[in-house]
Amino acid sequence: MTATPRLEFVDAPSASDIEAVVGILGAAAEGQHPGGNYRDFGFLLRDEAGTIQGGLTGYVLYGWMFIQFVAVAAELRGQGLGRLLMQQAEDWARQQGLGGMWLDTFAFQAPDFYRDLGFVEFGTIEDHPAGSRRIFFQKRLG
Repeated sequence: MTATPRLEFVDAPSASDIEAVVGILGAAAEGQHPGGNYRDFGFLLRDEAGTIQGGLTGYVLYGWMFIQFVAVAAELRGQGLGRLLMQQAEDWARQQGLGGMWLDTFAFQAPDFYRDLGFVEFGTIEDHPAGSRRIFFQKRLG
């Protein structure tokens, strides 16, 4: 018989703590719907010294790309680098045969940027954060 686990609050879980939880979740998902083929990916912008000045990261799961983070250093904005990152991600997704891409952003960030790239809003959380909203976008590739 297995002992009841002890519940513990962790204010800043380590990467290995998060990895352990994701591993349990992944195993359960694979048992219910095999073939998720989870994998992380990233496109990074590096300067001549190798320092990351921006990038796009996310993961692929069940044939769709989730774009988790997109950022370009403040001094490099307005040069089309965000658009370049998004285009490279889309090109890669198409090469992988993915069905689509999805992401979320806040109303005060870049919703029009994603709309201009052909993403369509499919949901919102109003008043998140207070006085604004979180917007979810998708772009089908098939």
